[in-house]
Amino acid sequence: MSEKGKPFVVSGPSGAGKTTVIKKALEVAPVHLSISATTRRKRRGEVSGVDYVFMSEDEFKRLVDDGAFFEWAEVYGNFYGTLKSQVESVLERGEDVLLELDVVGALTVKRKAPEARLIFIMPSREELLTDRLEGRETDNKNEISARLKVAPRELEVGVRDFDDIIVNDNLDEAVLKLVMILREEKV
Repeated sequence: MSEKGKPFVVSGPSGAGKTTVIKKALEVAPVHLSISATTRRKRRGEVSGVDYVFMSEDEFKRLVDDGAFFEWAEVYGNFYGTLKSQVESVLERGEDVLLELDVVGALTVKRKAPEARLIFIMPSREELLTDRLEGRETDNKNEISARLKVAPRELEVGVRDFDDIIVNDNLDEAVLKLVMILREEKV
């Protein structure tokens, strides 16, 4: 019987560069990406089933009631969740799975799956978050303000409670660190 896979959770404040680091790491790392479900609107260039599983709030709530989520939360007025089907089948096949979650979701996964490895991505300076959020031009001023308001608490929790911290000031170095973490579990 093959050994179960391991869950890895990448988190960090909005604008830390999580998605970019993950996408580049997945080009070379032996891990399966779990696609989260969300009720938020699609951003330019996003594809349902690739970036997120986009759904209505009613559909999301029905799935919550059906117990279909491994974890879920309301974040910035939208619902996000990890479908059990996205995680359990991959782990049972002996493959590792990577989840990109907010800090609360990451801690929920750790409670439910203590073997999960939590990886926190952060900038060296909080001001970089503002620059990155404004630079990606996907959120309005109120959304950016809401994201920046919770960033200090997310940084505090990440530094205190996560297994690994990656400072994302140099994309190539951050990607390399993530790949090394994902691969060292296989050795």
